[in-house]
Amino acid sequence: MTTKKENSFKKYIIWFWSIVLGGFLLVVLLFFTASIGGFGALPTFEELENPQTNLATEVISSDGVTIGKYAVENRTPIKFKELPDNLVNALIATEDERYYDHSGIDFRGTARAVIKMGSDGGASTITQQLAKNLFTKRASRNIFKRIAQKMKEWVVAVKLERQYTKQEIIAMYFNTQDFIFNAVGIRSAARIYFGKEAKELDVQEAAILVAMLKNPVLYNPNIEKFKKNSLSRRNVVFSQMTKNGYLSKREKDSLQLLPLKINYTPESHSDGYATYFRTHLQKLMRDWVKNNPKPNGEEYDIFREGLKIYVTIDSRMQQYAEEAVKEHMANLQSYFFREQKRNRTAPFYDLEKDQIRESYERAKKNSERYKRLKAVGKSTKEINEIFNTKTEMKVFSWKGLRDTVMTPMDSIKYYKHFLRSGLVSIEPKTGHIKAWVGGIDNKHFKYDAVAQQKRQVGSTFKPFVYATAIDQLRKSPCDKLPNTPYTIPKGKYGIPEEWTPRNSQEKYGGMMTLKDALATSTNVVTANLIDQVAPENVVRLAKAAGIETEIQANPSIALGAVDLSLLEMTSAYSTFANKGLRVNPMIITRIEDKNGTILKNFVPQTQEVLSEESAYVILKLLEGVTESGSGIRLRSEYTSAGKAATGFPYKFTNPIGGKTGTTQNQSDGWFMGIVPNLVTGVWTGGEDRATHFAGITYGQGATMSLPTWALYMKKCYADKNLKISKKEFEKPENVTITVDCNEKVDEDKTIIKKSDTDF
Repeated sequence: MTTKKENSFKKYIIWFWSIVLGGFLLVVLLFFTASIGGFGALPTFEELENPQTNLATEVISSDGVTIGKYAVENRTPIKFKELPDNLVNALIATEDERYYDHSGIDFRGTARAVIKMGSDGGASTITQQLAKNLFTKRASRNIFKRIAQKMKEWVVAVKLERQYTKQEIIAMYFNTQDFIFNAVGIRSAARIYFGKEAKELDVQEAAILVAMLKNPVLYNPNIEKFKKNSLSRRNVVFSQMTKNGYLSKREKDSLQLLPLKINYTPESHSDGYATYFRTHLQKLMRDWVKNNPKPNGEEYDIFREGLKIYVTIDSRMQQYAEEAVKEHMANLQSYFFREQKRNRTAPFYDLEKDQIRESYERAKKNSERYKRLKAVGKSTKEINEIFNTKTEMKVFSWKGLRDTVMTPMDSIKYYKHFLRSGLVSIEPKTGHIKAWVGGIDNKHFKYDAVAQQKRQVGSTFKPFVYATAIDQLRKSPCDKLPNTPYTIPKGKYGIPEEWTPRNSQEKYGGMMTLKDALATSTNVVTANLIDQVAPENVVRLAKAAGIETEIQANPSIALGAVDLSLLEMTSAYSTFANKGLRVNPMIITRIEDKNGTILKNFVPQTQEVLSEESAYVILKLLEGVTESGSGIRLRSEYTSAGKAATGFPYKFTNPIGGKTGTTQNQSDGWFMGIVPNLVTGVWTGGEDRATHFAGITYGQGATMSLPTWALYMKKCYADKNLKISKKEFEKPENVTITVDCNEKVDEDKTIIKKSDTDF
């Protein structure tokens, strides 16, 4: 006969096993319900095979460097083989010790988490975390919804384990993690936090990134108040790696003593190299995707579909170009600021008060602040009040961002004081653009001086007049014309008044070879020459060489009275360096989809413009500019008041064709430089044409733009891997035009040695 005590014990046993079996059956039921979509739709086989994530489109330079991205999320997936062992080991040791022993769900970890109520860590495996990243929403605060989500994660995790290898799951996991600061995925995180590719991460860097997986904000090494958290969590990762046999105790102890160290390298659109170029490329890609749809008729999304755009830019040359612009412009700006202290209408000359007021008003209405205020319905009165209210802000300076307090209107006036500059460099034989610097700082000065802006070109247009004369009239650099005032009468070429240009500084007398005339930018000789060939023929040649802007065929174009872009001018000069063959400038070589399938290959388009002989003769003329004319400071240690603004003597000894240009009132300074395999154009000036140096010493092209070219080329020549030529320009066979005049310049012809006569 059973006792009451025995019955009670049996009752407890039955209850215990009922709870255990009931709980097990409930879990099975929940799991089954989740697997048939009872808690919401599960990903299909196709979705598991091709998870939908936003992938950044990469812009890849000709030397294989990613110089920028277009992205909703800055994510570029990489494969497992690109992950260093220490990164994988740190992840497994910290997040999922039994990763290689389970099939998506760690039941031991789950049991531990239930028994300890999560006090000893969660139970989500790497695969479950990937499932949540890819296919489920953020964790719900509602306990029942959270259970449903967890069930779905389990089901998806099991499916992922069946679909992918363990290595593929780890790669996918790293590719889906958000490390904040625009770092989505491990590749972006490695680049942004450490300035390197993921495969280059050392064990300390790997530990910092794995530490961030727990909470990318709370353990972020780039947020000052969380740096201690980051250091502490990094050391936990080292301990976990030691516990799991990936590090020795000695290694762990040494690593934990190291200070927290990162190399933060932001990757927003305005950061990094080639920012102006990337903006221009984005506009081109918008048109390309419209005209080149997918097979199903849809447009490619460059912000989500992970395209790869291979461009002609060389990352090294781009870096040297940006450094050169920065070095020279920071120096030149100091002279401009100094001059403006004595200018009552700074930074303008030649303007009345009403015109100055209009300039500021235009700038205000073009500002992003004004457009935002208008968009939210602010009245003119309210906007004016905001623009005249002092506020804290950071402003650009050549010594870095400066914290200050000023009104938005005062900030507009402040930025008007800065001179702008642009540089573009083209490989003449291929048309490949190797460097593109659209301005001095893309965050604060958005307008692109390479392709967007058109400014008067001054004497840089004169070579097209000379080229027309050489090609059509067989003129030689040694032919002479009088250096005396030359008049084109009223009515000829449709001009309303007679035209008699003057030389700079009114220096005349004697006969002058064409070589000397171009070297010294002698206006009267160029006027004589354009009358001999007719303006319409000059326009025809310029357009054939690549100048797309409409040019009026009147004599004044001989002196550069036409507004053109820096890209047009540099591309057209490339025709001279390429034996008279015009090659359309190229910035893209090919486009691939995310799988590496080539969507488009781009090939150069060419057109013959000049005979090879004529192009060579022009190059010899342009060499004269740097040998004895306005570009001579490239060659020798030149002493003048302008020397300090140009930096150190450059002392180039190799053949260089060049042409300076300075426009009315010193508003624009140009320099076009040619070596056999590279043509580079530089422009410098103010945002407004009335913003300029008061005199020719600092305001000429030889001071404003030539130094940037020189600094850039010095850097390019120092990098032997670039193979920038120092050779002579290739001479064609059977040259019939005399190019070597064998003339010695008289000592009293100081005009030939001057660089301040360039207009």
